[in-house]
Amino acid sequence: MLAPQPAEANPAPRIHDIQGPTRTSPYAGEQVAEVPGVVTALRGYGSRGFWIQDPEGDGDAATSEGVFVFTNAAPTVAVGDRVLVSGRVDEYYYGGADQGGQSVTQISRPTVTTVSSDNDLPAAYRLDARSLPDAYAPAGDPAENGSIESLPLRPHAYALDRYESLEGMTVRICDAPVAGPSTEYHELWVTLEPGHNPTAGGGTRYGSYDAQNPGRLKVETLVPVSERPFPTANVGDRVAGALSGPLDYDEFGGYLLAATQTPRIEAGDLTPESTRAQRPGELAVASYNVENLNPGDEQAKFDRLAAGVVEHLASPDIVALEEIQDDTGATDDGTVSADETLRRFTEAIAAAGGPRYEWRGIDPVDGQDGGEPGGNIRTVFLFDPERVSFVDRPGGDATTATEVVERRGEATLSLSPGRVDPADPAWTDSRKPLAGEFLFRGKGAPPAGGWGTVVVVANHFASKGGDQPLYARYQPPARSSEDQRTAQAEAVAAFAAELRAADPRALVVVLGDLNDFEFSPVTSALTDGGDLRTTVTSLPPDERYTYVFQGNSQVLDQTLVSPAIRRFDYDIVHLNAEFADQASDHDPQVLRFRP
Repeated sequence: MLAPQPAEANPAPRIHDIQGPTRTSPYAGEQVAEVPGVVTALRGYGSRGFWIQDPEGDGDAATSEGVFVFTNAAPTVAVGDRVLVSGRVDEYYYGGADQGGQSVTQISRPTVTTVSSDNDLPAAYRLDARSLPDAYAPAGDPAENGSIESLPLRPHAYALDRYESLEGMTVRICDAPVAGPSTEYHELWVTLEPGHNPTAGGGTRYGSYDAQNPGRLKVETLVPVSERPFPTANVGDRVAGALSGPLDYDEFGGYLLAATQTPRIEAGDLTPESTRAQRPGELAVASYNVENLNPGDEQAKFDRLAAGVVEHLASPDIVALEEIQDDTGATDDGTVSADETLRRFTEAIAAAGGPRYEWRGIDPVDGQDGGEPGGNIRTVFLFDPERVSFVDRPGGDATTATEVVERRGEATLSLSPGRVDPADPAWTDSRKPLAGEFLFRGKGAPPAGGWGTVVVVANHFASKGGDQPLYARYQPPARSSEDQRTAQAEAVAAFAAELRAADPRALVVVLGDLNDFEFSPVTSALTDGGDLRTTVTSLPPDERYTYVFQGNSQVLDQTLVSPAIRRFDYDIVHLNAEFADQASDHDPQVLRFRP
């Protein structure tokens, strides 16, 4: 029997032949021999290897002239070497093909021959607003479940096609504004279109599903951070001067500039915002996601969050907190109480000059509400007893639903604090809403007829985990997590409708981290019945954001009110999301109105 023979290599294709006119290579899975190119950059960490580029090219804008050579070890070539590369062509999906991202064409298991050294490098392609189409991506092929992989690239029509047509090639950006702050992973986001959907803070606003903001680009550096630390950058800063390197792609942001230099940052003038204090007769209700706060956190985190409440939120009368962890944090030991977490936080607020807040909450069933394993995150109310009274109606627990009860013509709760329909499957592995009944007192005597009742519902809807990214190979990307949040929104909207059925004048505030946009079906599910309306649209569009994700400033936290709250003043206090140094990854929000 004859021994199996190795696959025969294709004779000397050029890089543009390997890249081809679509997102995947016509040579995928095949051996290629003596592919010529000049080494343009090296990567000695992570996915180790080097990039080569053909200085001649074929003149076709759809076919890239660069490709990554995966060595799985520190590369032994030098920038400027003219090489011949033989190996297998692969399509590599960072994070796995099931994540829905695009692939990177690369040559694996290479054999490299150096022909000469110190060659001139190909000129960098300049990426800027003029080189990017306004349209983000083509619609996917219905016959391929919406995939765009086999579609011919149209780099003059779609931004994702433009980026893909440059995969592996050296590109250059100049004086790009920072749209997403630097992170612990040594990355930041810039915008190449600073005039496109700008925010008040100098970022880029995500205002609809069709406003993906094509100019967003992640920036990393190939320079080891041990040699030169990655800079700190906030939204509104600027990457000064020119920055160049290969155009790459990963699962944590899509297309990126792997810069061969360390970015130099020109600082902007962005500072954390502060809101005004509530006026006499105004009730201030705020919401703040405190990002997994637990007693294991450094005191500095408690102090910074406390300063946010006192100095930046002006000590609201009621604060709905999200992501309060139990007293042992992520240690999965069966603990569900958060009394120590809340004691430390309220003491830090008092030490910062704020009120001596009291709190109300309901401990979850261990491991049933999602979030960081072991942490048992939940929503909690803080309230200033000098300004408001909490109406305690005992009996609330993790599995018992509070009901709407009409008392003396007012909509009240059977349990306060109580959970809203916790047995509904919509809340599986997710935080259950916390409802509380409050009486606003302010500083004076009670008004005629006594103090009015305000029902507040604190929420932390299911996360977006599992959704396909904006830069997915499926267009439009699937938002599978939206189904659960929509069901959650319907449950909360039904509860608001019950309150208003008991009393059309009911003062109801629904707020928290809804994990969805003001234009989403989730928000529509909350508002379509007419029992709630969102307050975020009262702000100018350039101020509508509570979170910055991959260079998109977007709304995730919202406040909604019943029609009886006719006049209000709503503010998103931008003090975290745009900054590299954050107390939390969310910005808080505050609502002021006269009950």
